[in-house]
This record gives sequence, C-alpha cells and structure tokens, in this order.
Amino acid sequence: MQQFIELIRQPWPWYVAGPLIGLTVPTLLLIGNKSFGISSSLRHICAACFPANISFFKYDWKKEIWNLVFVLGVFFGGMIATNFMENPNAFQLSENTMADLRALGIQDFSGLMPADLFSMEALFSLKGFIFFVLGGFMVGFGTRYAGGCTSGHAIMGLSNLQVPSLIATCCFMVGGFTMTHLLMPFIFKLF
Repeated sequence: MQQFIELIRQPWPWYVAGPLIGLTVPTLLLIGNKSFGISSSLRHICAACFPANISFFKYDWKKEIWNLVFVLGVFFGGMIATNFMENPNAFQLSENTMADLRALGIQDFSGLMPADLFSMEALFSLKGFIFFVLGGFMVGFGTRYAGGCTSGHAIMGLSNLQVPSLIATCCFMVGGFTMTHLLMPFIFKLF
C-alpha cells in the first residue's frame, strides 16, 4: 500500500497522464454517450438549486447528475491530494519564467501560485479586482459564448473531430497568449 501511495504522490509523466485523460472520452461515450466538460456542471447546479422561470435552466438536470458527481470527485480528489499526498519535492519553475515574472514585479515563488497575485491582500486590491472579478467574468462569458470550456472543447470536442471545438481551442490559445504576452505586462505596469 505504501508503494502505491508513493507512486501516486509523484508527478506522472505526460505519456501516462495524457492517455489516462484521453481515455475518459471513449469511456464516457461507451458508458452512455456522455460528453465531457466541466462548465456545464455550473448550469446543472443552477437548474437544481435555483428553479426559476428561465428557459436556459428548464431541462431535466437529473439526467446529468453523473456530471455533478464527476465534479464532486474532482473537488474531493483535489482536497485529498492537497492535504494528504503533498509532493515532498520543492515546486520547480523554469528560470526563464521566474525572470519574466520578476520583471513584472512578482517575487514570491514558494508555492504553486505566486503569493504576490494570489493572497488576501491582492484579492481586495484594484489589481485583484481586474484579475479575479473581471477575469472571472471574461472566462465565464467566453465559456458560455464558446458553448463550453477548454476541457470540453479541447479534450472531448477535438477527439470527436468537431470543427467548432477546433476553432474554440485555437481561440482559447490565442487569448491565453495575448493575455500573457501583451495585456498582463501592461496591467502590471499600471500598478
């Protein structure tokens, strides 16, 4: 049992983790013609918890209960991994990435997320408002506008050879590159 815990505690190489993620697509299709995506679970939660007279939420959400169970599994799996299976090795970040982030004023690289951005002090600042509230709204709007999230389009849609998923995934990547290389330096210079 100890060897198993040590095995799952270590980071897995891409050639193991990638195929395991990829196998969710045929598994879901074989189990019941289900499509994978995380953002749709928010719609199911809203339809279940806030039954209103909104046409978007008028559907049989109980048919999608498997999606809510999947998301709960992701949440609890993350909690278990974070609290009981922490990687004993120090977090490693590329020197080039740290140099680029230092140029933007980010200095704390002690964890997975820089404390300069992801702390309570940063949350209640103008920079925090831009990153968390405005950024969260843009991600939510983009997810709804694109008809799904990155996991739904990039994993499920591309494997099903759906052209809209290819377009959405390309737009997600362009948006990420634009934010990282053009907008983020500009936002950090304002503060």
